[in-house]
Formats: sequence, structure tokens, C-alpha cells
Amino acid sequence: MNQTKIRRTAVAVAVAALLPVSLAACADSGSDTKAAPTSAAGDRAQTSATPSEEAMTDGRPFGPACAGVPKEGAGSFDGMAKDPVATAASNNPALSTLVTAVKAAGLVDTLNNAEDITVFAPTNDAFAKIPKADLDEVLADKATLTKILTYHVVGRKLTPQQLDNGSFETLQKGVITTKGSGQDYTVNDSAKVVCGNVETANAHVYIVDTVLMPE
Repeated sequence: MNQTKIRRTAVAVAVAALLPVSLAACADSGSDTKAAPTSAAGDRAQTSATPSEEAMTDGRPFGPACAGVPKEGAGSFDGMAKDPVATAASNNPALSTLVTAVKAAGLVDTLNNAEDITVFAPTNDAFAKIPKADLDEVLADKATLTKILTYHVVGRKLTPQQLDNGSFETLQKGVITTKGSGQDYTVNDSAKVVCGNVETANAHVYIVDTVLMPE
């Protein structure tokens, strides 16, 4: 009986000694299990930003037409950022008609030497909406052409957020209005920004699908 009691006592002591260790291990395991959702939630928070929000925060260009910009060379986004705006536009194939108009108006140096401006740059397709006879007539009239082109230029850099509901005086002294959010902006209720937030050495550029006409 004494030996039996001794063995029972030894077992009881062993169990008592192991119980806290087992409980601690279970507690640690529970902590790990509970920590996982927190980490997952954090991962979801980090990846919850929309593409437009990411573009706003890191300064990347946005919009459907941005896909057509060359990936490398002087006409790429990196290449355009190194040149003043008229030179940068001349390296972008989608803006060749605009560049022709800027040269015809004698505005290359004016735009290249300006500081901290915003240019709403019509694409070739935007100019193609104008009947050819009318476009040729405008291109031959330097005074009218200058008014139209300078109407596309604002004398300060505009961020995308400022376009949400904006009204800005242009170099032509007229006013343009903008509205929208994220990646969806319009100018004067008629032109859509198809590639925005494009940086050049001296300007912010918003490429639009319609030529803006001053009153």
C-alpha cells in the first residue's frame, strides 16, 4: 500500500508539473491563431487601394490612352519627364497634330520656357473631329490658332485632385472648368481626360480627346 500511494503521489506531482506547461502551450497556440486574422486584415488594408487612388498617391499617369504611350525612349513617360513640354509632346506619336499646330503658331519656345504650367493636350483624334477644311483654315490663321492653343494652357501646375470641381483661367484669359474624380475627368463638359498626370520638365499634362474652343 505504501508503494502504491508513493506511485500515485508521484503521478499526481508529474501531472501537476506538466499541466501549467500544457496550458501555456495552448495559450501560445491560441495567440498565434488569433494573430493570423489581424495580419490578413493588414494585408487586405494594404491592397485595398484602387488603381486610381494609387495613381493619386504615387504620381503615376492614369487613363485608357496611357497604354499607347511608348514604354521606352524619349516618348515614354520617363523620357517626357526630362524634356520641356513642347519637346516632350513632339516625342509622343499621339500628339503630332498638336505639335504641328504649336509650331505653326510659333509657340514652341513660349511653352518650353514657361515654368510650372498645365497643358490640356488634344490628341490627333481630337483634331480629327474638326472638319479638315476648318482645321486647315485655323492652322493658316496664326492669331486664331494662338488663341485656341493658349486656351489649353493654365499658368500653374494642377494636380488631379484640383480637377475634381475646378475653374481655371488660361493663358488666353478665358476660363476652363473641370469636374470628376479618380480616373474620370472632363474639361468644359465636353473633353475627356484620356491620359492624365503626365509630367514633363516644366508642366503637368492632361491629354484630352476633344479640342477646347474659347468663347
